[in-house]
Amino acid sequence: MSKASLGGQFTFPGTSLTVQRIGYGAMQLAGPGVWGPPTDPDGAVAVLREAVAAGVNHIDTADYYGPHVTNQIIRQALHPYATGLVIVTKLGGRRPPDKSWQPAISPQELTAGVHDNLRNLGLDALDIVNYRVMGSGHGPEEGSIAEQVTVLADLRRKGLIRRIGLSNVTAAQVAEAQTITDIVCVQNNYNLTHRDDDALIDNLARQGIAYVPFFPLGGFSPLQSSTLAFVAGRLGATPMQIALAWLLHRSPNILLIPGTSSLDHLRENLAAGQLTLSPQTLAELDGIAAAAVGVKH
Repeated sequence: MSKASLGGQFTFPGTSLTVQRIGYGAMQLAGPGVWGPPTDPDGAVAVLREAVAAGVNHIDTADYYGPHVTNQIIRQALHPYATGLVIVTKLGGRRPPDKSWQPAISPQELTAGVHDNLRNLGLDALDIVNYRVMGSGHGPEEGSIAEQVTVLADLRRKGLIRRIGLSNVTAAQVAEAQTITDIVCVQNNYNLTHRDDDALIDNLARQGIAYVPFFPLGGFSPLQSSTLAFVAGRLGATPMQIALAWLLHRSPNILLIPGTSSLDHLRENLAAGQLTLSPQTLAELDGIAAAAVGVKH
């Protein structure tokens, strides 16, 4: 597979960091429930190495996955890192022994999180760190994030972070953060049927800021649609490949980080970058979200 087939390229604003638009999300490398080691450690290493060999140079992770597990696997599989590999991590969460997901947003917790990422990834500085607002699960909620973004901006001035992004945020929180520091990417829940961020994506595109959808395939409730299945059958692809291809067509600032612990699924995801969707097909797919909410987007 040629690198050019991975959806094209994107350069994070104000940086020399250029990535393929199809990347890889490392969350599923940890054990069940994103806790503990994987059932197949060698398989996890193999998936990472094949992704990079296929041209992927954007890996999304967090040290609270596992916790610590995914970053340690990334280091085992890929360190020393190839020139041009961009590792994006997240702060703002922790995993206590009861395996719950809890906020970790004090200055001390955020600073400790940076050092955890540096140690477990084997890096001197982090390319991009997203402040992940834990909110109410997988949806954002309003509220100031100025204190946390200021902490990250200070860590950036100290040379531990190179660039800052946001995750699970509202448009107002993006605007607030931009008064404090440059924001290079936003990572929110978005896919073919969950399109609350349409206006935000377009606004970020005008600024050249990356938008990285998490749950691009529906997350814990995989996308299901007769239209999606029909289009996939017509084009000789899988429904999930069509869903990924639709995101690539949606806006040039969208970067994908589908995750998997399976080599077969990895290859399937990467192949989505070779699909071209006609205006008619895109209109059909756009109708899925409209039908889901009873209004036209």
